[in-house]
Order: sequence, then structure tokens, then C-alpha cells
Amino acid sequence: MNALLNKFALVTGGSRGIGAATVIALAEAGADVAFTYNSSPDAATAVLKEVERLGRRGFAIKAEAAAVANAVREAHGSLGGLDILVNNAGVGAIGPIGGFTLADVDRALAVNVRAVYAASQAAAPLLSDGGRLIHLGSCAAARVTGPGMTLYAMTKAALVGLSKGLARELGDRHITSNVVQPGPIDTDMNPADGPYADPQIDHLALDRFGTPAEVAAAITYLAGPNAAYITGTELTIDGGHAA
Repeated sequence: MNALLNKFALVTGGSRGIGAATVIALAEAGADVAFTYNSSPDAATAVLKEVERLGRRGFAIKAEAAAVANAVREAHGSLGGLDILVNNAGVGAIGPIGGFTLADVDRALAVNVRAVYAASQAAAPLLSDGGRLIHLGSCAAARVTGPGMTLYAMTKAALVGLSKGLARELGDRHITSNVVQPGPIDTDMNPADGPYADPQIDHLALDRFGTPAEVAAAITYLAGPNAAYITGTELTIDGGHAA
């Protein structure tokens, strides 16, 4: 119940979906949690109130992807330390390759790759020894089941290389770095009752979308003491997408 008591965590993109569920799960495990958000201040306030209801300290930091390094430093100062960074913030980029401008490509890379690198770079000297870096990838990084996923899959696949490099670079301080690869998850961005749900379910071994809480539980496990010997790998939560 209190596996993360006295730990300090930052979750990027923590006001909605998987991010919000992760903030709450970390707080339930005993951590004080800061999170970034870019829009939806009401949603951010609701998450903050839930953290405080759980008896933990919470901090909501408004920050765009370009300012994520400053947000890491702000979270470290507000919390009084940093043990866990969850790089959750991301954007979708779905469509045929010919439909994207280079500006579209730059935006997807800026949010899904550059911001993750910048946050990890800023966090590296601030993380306590034995700290955790956890990056949100996608099942599309391992298996693309149809057209229209090229740009998105590329950005999420990049996180695997980033995470493995960080595992090697920070391993002497017992800091772990791992990627969580969710499959179809019921969120505002990809609702289980949306127009594209049935084709996704057709590619799963299980006949349903996952929930944000199920992904958050895996993230919380990687953040906890029982995952201290897991680094440089991917934890897949995809309902059998890759089976």
C-alpha cells in the first residue's frame, strides 16, 4: 500500500487519461506527486484534489512540451527532491505518410521524442540514486497492424532506444529506465466506443480496450522497490496486440 512512501514523482501530461490515472496510483502508493498539464485546468484541479484527498502533496505545473525541462526543475524544488519521472505526455499522429507536412513531423517529434529527451536530461542530475525513469511508448512501436501509423510508430519506437541508452548511462547510480507499451486504452483520445475501436479490437487476443488504471498499475510497479532489477526493457500492456 505504501511502497512509494517518502518518494517524489513527476508525471508529464498528468491531467487526463493514463497520466491522471498514474498520478493517482502513485499517490495511492504513498508518493508525493507533481504533474504537468498544457490545457484542461479544470481536469488538472480535479486530479490535484484527488491527490490531496489521499493525504499526499500534489503540484500542478502548466507547461508546454518546449518548457518541460523547466517543469522538471520546478517539480524538484516544490517536492524537495525527485525519485520518479514518468514521461507520459504525447500526441497522436495518425494518417497516411503523404498527408503530413514537415511541420507536422516536427511537432510529433517535439512532443513525443524531444520533450522526453529534455525531461530525462533535466532529471538525470536531480534523481536520487535508485530512481526511476519510465517512458510511455505504444504497442505500435513493436507491431503496426495497418496503414496510417508510420509517423506515430516512429516517434514511439525512438523511446526504446532512448530508454536503453539511459539505462546504460545511469545504471551505475542504480537508476532504472524502462518503456511501458500500452495497446488500445479507453481514453478521450481513443475511446472504446469510438468509430475506430472495432478494428483495433480485431487485432487483440482479448476482446476489449484496456483501462488507464491498468496501465497506471504497471507504471507504479516499475516505480516501486520490486522492480529495482528491471531496466532497459519494455513492459507491454496491450491485450495481446503483439501475440
